[in-house]
Amino acid sequence: MAFAVIITNANAFLVTLLLLSLSYIPLSSSTIQQDFVMCLVDNSDASFPMDSSFFTHDLNASSFKLALETSAQNLRYLMPSNPKPEFIFEPLYETHVQAAVVCAKKLKLHLRLRSGGHDYEGLSYVSEIETAFVIVDLSKLRQINVDVESNSAWVHAGASIGEVYYRIQEKSKVHGFPAGLCTSLGIGGHIIGGAYGSMMRKFGLGADNVLDARIVDANGKILNRAAMGEDVFWAIRGGGGGSFGVILAWKIKLVPVPEVVTVFTVTKTLEQDGTRVLYKWQQVADKLDEDLFIRVIIQPASKAPKSKERTISTSYQGQFLGDANRLLQVMQRSFPQLGLTKKDCLETSWIKSVMYIGGFPSTVPSEALLNGKSLFKNYFKAKSDYVEEPIPIEGLKGLWEKLLEEDSPLTIWNPYGGMMAKIPETETPFPHRSGTLFKIQWLTLWQDGKASEAKHMEWMREMYSYMEQYVSKSPRAAYVNYRDLDLGMNGEESDAREWGNRYFKGNFERLVKIKGKFDPENFFRHEQSIPINLE
Repeated sequence: MAFAVIITNANAFLVTLLLLSLSYIPLSSSTIQQDFVMCLVDNSDASFPMDSSFFTHDLNASSFKLALETSAQNLRYLMPSNPKPEFIFEPLYETHVQAAVVCAKKLKLHLRLRSGGHDYEGLSYVSEIETAFVIVDLSKLRQINVDVESNSAWVHAGASIGEVYYRIQEKSKVHGFPAGLCTSLGIGGHIIGGAYGSMMRKFGLGADNVLDARIVDANGKILNRAAMGEDVFWAIRGGGGGSFGVILAWKIKLVPVPEVVTVFTVTKTLEQDGTRVLYKWQQVADKLDEDLFIRVIIQPASKAPKSKERTISTSYQGQFLGDANRLLQVMQRSFPQLGLTKKDCLETSWIKSVMYIGGFPSTVPSEALLNGKSLFKNYFKAKSDYVEEPIPIEGLKGLWEKLLEEDSPLTIWNPYGGMMAKIPETETPFPHRSGTLFKIQWLTLWQDGKASEAKHMEWMREMYSYMEQYVSKSPRAAYVNYRDLDLGMNGEESDAREWGNRYFKGNFERLVKIKGKFDPENFFRHEQSIPINLE
């Protein structure tokens, strides 16, 4: 049963209708939902249509399922055995978010916050450590206001990166923003974890280009930068989602982009000297012209069409903030081993270069960025690493053997250097700066659910163990937006430092102190949220 009513504080009759409808739900769920709705009505002066704001499996199972799964990419966390929320609330206004926080706190309900991102371990829609939890989904808060004259924009948390890019280019062809490569990401959670992208070597992370923010604290108050204070503003620009409050919106700084941007993809297999080319890439990728970003996508591939023999494919995908002629000069001087030619290059606009990196066909119009939906839904396990010294040839050969053991592994290597090496690692909580050559994302994917999960998880952990000798140490670092619960969880005997230092290095203790002052009751929490102390 769906609701087609608008609730206002003054309309007691419609509230009564709602509660009568809720009375058909089993008692325990009904009581929680009735109390929450009544509390929302009492604490919000903005109306909301129940049929498009409130989803429960008891009233409308199909709508609830759609709302739950819409941005969930990892099918491992949508199994029947995984805990489900009591309901999902999709606010339409900022006051709705305030009311949701106030009501959850009053009713002792646990909140999970979602703006629509990767969320590799399902922390925004599954809770293994809390019962009676609800999801506040910010996907309908997606307003974007671009002000080219001030080189800035206010963007609501539920807007996708693709939408932000599109609205910027709508106003100007020579402005952009240095954020993610996956355009379906919700910008709220993306920036709070750092937000790397193909322009980070030129301009730094998305989090490095934030001017202000609006956040709802644990008391339901909306705070801007001045009101929250510089410590909290520091913490939310890279300290990871779900720890400090609900990000409502970011004020981002726009950056200049040229009218002509060049992109390319060059693929080398092992038979095409792929190992030695990759070894050379490791030596130069962080030292290339700052206008140039070349990532490497590595995975097994057939040696020939319809062949069962497999090799390793290394695809070098590049974005250059300039024309093809200058790019070829840079490549000839710095990385001739790749063999880039003019015919490999595609000169295009910045917005089209973003779509190219995001995997859109060249014939698709930029309006496709407004769709905001990710087609990536798989059972998968992910991990991450940072590399400070080139992996030797023998180490790469051992990795190829590991990758060929697995059905559908994938690893993506993203170069650092440039602006990333110039920003001090204490400038924001994101610490992976000078000394980092590149970051690695590890993925293994499968389609048969629980049937083969143990096998794939074991492979990932064995491969991760093999790579330990070649990656960063003390700590072995990881990227917070690629959450990995293997590293440890709150509520266990393991020390939070075990995972906190991996994500934040020396910034972790400062994050804990800020958390303890700003949210002393630990209202905003999850399996890897910043703890209020380290005792």
